[in-house]
Amino acid sequence: MSGRSEESIPSPEGTAVALAVSPLPADRARLREILSEGNWELHEASDCCGALALLRDQSVAVLLCERDQADGNWEDLLKATARLPDPPNLIVFSRLADESLWAKVLNLGGFDVLMTPFEPEEVLRVTFAAWSRWECDFGASTAQEATRSGRPAAVKAAPPEEDWLRAQREIRESEDARSGGWAPVSPMETIRRPARQSAARSAT
Repeated sequence: MSGRSEESIPSPEGTAVALAVSPLPADRARLREILSEGNWELHEASDCCGALALLRDQSVAVLLCERDQADGNWEDLLKATARLPDPPNLIVFSRLADESLWAKVLNLGGFDVLMTPFEPEEVLRVTFAAWSRWECDFGASTAQEATRSGRPAAVKAAPPEEDWLRAQREIRESEDARSGGWAPVSPMETIRRPARQSAARSAT
């Protein structure tokens, strides 16, 4: 990081919330170190279920996810967050990052791919771009919803507990299915937030 001026490091205006998901403490620590230079509030999880437990209550702009997790992978998290009203932009990182992974991530709706070991300047550039996109898509609506509901902007309504537990179980079953050779149930298919359910009922 030597040789860079402070002005060359992109940083959000105000606090931006990100989530790092990796079974490797060293990778989470490295992201924490890199993002400490900007206005980032970084949360951490060691697996998919831990990430989903946080996302149940917390709006996150950027989700940095190790390609493979102990209980799933980046595709499971992408499917899960797609159900949220303000889904984070997902960045996949891996020591095996290549053009095929990058193409798959973008084709399925992810934001970008990072290679590990992390290059600080690249991490800052990509996470800032992901936050900027999220802010344009959801920043204003998230703040307006918080004003109407009286809740802090970062706090979201939790999905029904029964759905939430079922979704966590499906993530575990999805990983078991991959090793068993049959097509898994798509995790998180039943996740809905109460606000979205209410909106659907009122429209009928």
